[in-house]
Amino acid sequence: MRKNSYLLIFILVLFGFALWSVLPLDRSVFGRDGLSLGLDLKGGSYLVYQADLSQVEPGSEAEIMEGVKGVIGKRINALGISEPIIEIQKEEGNYSIGIQLPGISDIEKAKEMIGRTALLVFREQDQDGNWIPATATVDGEELTLSSKYFKENTYVRVTEYGAPLLIFNWDETGQKLSEEITGRLIDQPLGIYIGDEPLRGKDGHPIAPIVRDVIRESGQIDGLNLEDAQELSKLLNAGRMPVSLGRWVEEDGNKVFQADAPLYEKTVDATLGTDSINKSILAAIIGIAILLLFMILYYRFLGIVACLSLIIYGAVALSIFKIIPITLTLPGIAGFIVSLGMAVDANVLIFERTKEELRGGRSVGAAIEAGFNRAWTAIRDSNITTFIACIVLFWLGGSLGALMVRGFAVTLFIGVALSMFSAIIITRTLLRLTMGKKTFTDLKAYGVRK
Repeated sequence: MRKNSYLLIFILVLFGFALWSVLPLDRSVFGRDGLSLGLDLKGGSYLVYQADLSQVEPGSEAEIMEGVKGVIGKRINALGISEPIIEIQKEEGNYSIGIQLPGISDIEKAKEMIGRTALLVFREQDQDGNWIPATATVDGEELTLSSKYFKENTYVRVTEYGAPLLIFNWDETGQKLSEEITGRLIDQPLGIYIGDEPLRGKDGHPIAPIVRDVIRESGQIDGLNLEDAQELSKLLNAGRMPVSLGRWVEEDGNKVFQADAPLYEKTVDATLGTDSINKSILAAIIGIAILLLFMILYYRFLGIVACLSLIIYGAVALSIFKIIPITLTLPGIAGFIVSLGMAVDANVLIFERTKEELRGGRSVGAAIEAGFNRAWTAIRDSNITTFIACIVLFWLGGSLGALMVRGFAVTLFIGVALSMFSAIIITRTLLRLTMGKKTFTDLKAYGVRK
């Protein structure tokens, strides 16, 4: 009895914590602001890019794609976007990367931040006035001066006159390059290009400052407006994309790579997401109400205990989704509802076994214990097969880029694991604490006729 009392205290504390973390739904818990909702519920942008891996060493593709994922993650975080989903996809030997940005409706801005190379190249003028890459020889190798040699600690400083300055620092190789190149370009312009286009200032003119002195460890870029300077600083600090992102297309029978052009893009209206949430909540309320009513009418006292157990189960599940966090989508909610049904199924197996024992003449306590023991193997085996199915769905969802399938698999897996805890620990503890009371010894309370 003492063990059951301790378990009851644990269950009540767990339930109290779950309610505290879940209600209200937008409550901030451990740095998480409300439930994390996917595109179909919150609205936002979805982009898929292919990667140009034609120049990388064979066998290093997976590592390169992990690097791409990390850079994209840094860039998205620099934008202040919360809970993005970035997935590496592989199909028929081709690598691509899917990016979900919940709450971001400006897909053009998203494409610019994700696909932009963010590599500044410094150029000098030749005798004909053309801009050519500024190069120098370091350790026997000719290198081009670029932001490839920036340390990832650039920042923006505003002068006392309100002019923003982009401050950067060279790494060891960059210092050697910069010292040699600026040393020979005193009183000459040094152009700054991003890709094939000149970096332009707030007046629209290309930025090409005159070199006044040798630049060794650090430098600055002026002429940008504050917003552009800050955005460029974020991009430079977010790292450099190891390969180009875009899509492969057929041109005149040849495969040609179009850089910065997404393979697929989609914007989901937030209004649609709100409507989906409302309909999902209504459907869940109706379904759960019918379920609880059936359990109480058919199993009487056992049904009441099952309902209490399911309420605790639901609160704990939502708190896990919120704290981890699990990004909820419509398929994810469907997985949760399926797991709720499996939690009920576990209780049904236990209760039917218990009723069989009661009809056989056993006492209430003995019948309940026998019901749990006899139903456990069926519950265990059915849930193990569900776990295997979830793992397969999760793997297939990642391989085929079907992120919604992965959401279904994750919520179903967590829900089924909790359903086992709910049936074997919560329901059993509640029944053990009440089965000795005289009020609950009448077989009618269990839906069994004498």
